[in-house]
Amino acid sequence: MSGGISIHCVDVASGRVATGLRVALHRLDPGGEPMAEPLAEGNVGSSGQLQHAGLSSDAIGAGGYEAVFWVGDYYRAQGAQVPNPAFLERVVYRFHIADPAQHYHLPFKFTAWGYSLFRGGA
Repeated sequence: MSGGISIHCVDVASGRVATGLRVALHRLDPGGEPMAEPLAEGNVGSSGQLQHAGLSSDAIGAGGYEAVFWVGDYYRAQGAQVPNPAFLERVVYRFHIADPAQHYHLPFKFTAWGYSLFRGGA
């Protein structure tokens, strides 16, 4: 795969992919703030990935992006006992793409209390 972004989410507390986790990807404006309309938004599927046409190589250019993960809602939907508000309600991750010909894989590994998010190999 070349170009584009892939987002793969794993609930490491349960050892399973995070099916149902809501994720949104926004492009950042020149001032570094997220644009109102998301480039891609939806729930993670049974593969652990967000499947959305907005993540394809044609839609992704050089510049800044913000990925948002609704962790608190995910754990409440799983029936987990989390405080209200949850320790992690939403995780916001900002990153930049210099070369849109490269593929950017974002593995999001999380629990209700912490997370790891980085550019992985794709």
